[in-house]
Amino acid sequence: MTTPARPRVEMWFDPTCPWAWMTSRWLGEVARVRGLEVEWQVMSLSVLNEGRDLAPAYRARMDRSWGPVRVVTAARLAHGSGVVKPLYDAIGTRVHPGGRRADAEVLAESLAEVGLPADLLTAADTSEHDDALRASHARAMALVGDDVGTPVIAIDGVGYFGPVVTPAPTGDVALRLWDGLVALTGVPGFYELKRTRTDDPMFG
Repeated sequence: MTTPARPRVEMWFDPTCPWAWMTSRWLGEVARVRGLEVEWQVMSLSVLNEGRDLAPAYRARMDRSWGPVRVVTAARLAHGSGVVKPLYDAIGTRVHPGGRRADAEVLAESLAEVGLPADLLTAADTSEHDDALRASHARAMALVGDDVGTPVIAIDGVGYFGPVVTPAPTGDVALRLWDGLVALTGVPGFYELKRTRTDDPMFG
């Protein structure tokens, strides 16, 4: 009996997005149990919201969000895609369950935890790597359209915004959600399911 080929799995995230964090925790568990290899890639809420009329508080948040995604991009370019997930984990643990802002201190601590050079922190305040960042972001948007945000997951090239979940499913529930998502990718013409969120992200 032939063993089914493992799907190609990609996930795009913005390090500052709590919903992407929840999805990444779920997908990481599925990958561990099912032996999947996930290609972790960046997208950017800052890029997504360029030119939009935003409330002042949200505009300030978008301005701050450039730094983390630029640092992750610079790390990937200099040290390979294998550093993306560990660096995301280090930043996200401090920001989401840790409740801290993704500022220079958090980014410096995260680089040190992963064993990456401290000078990568300078990327946070420059546009030097923005072409690569925008290219990664654009690929996610090409799969799902520009009327959604982060996270984006693609299975064998079929992309969706989401799943948006809280708390992050574990155990059999996590696997059932994964199997359902895989099934949806095999339905030509399927586009969306949605309901109003009634809970905030639950990190604990």
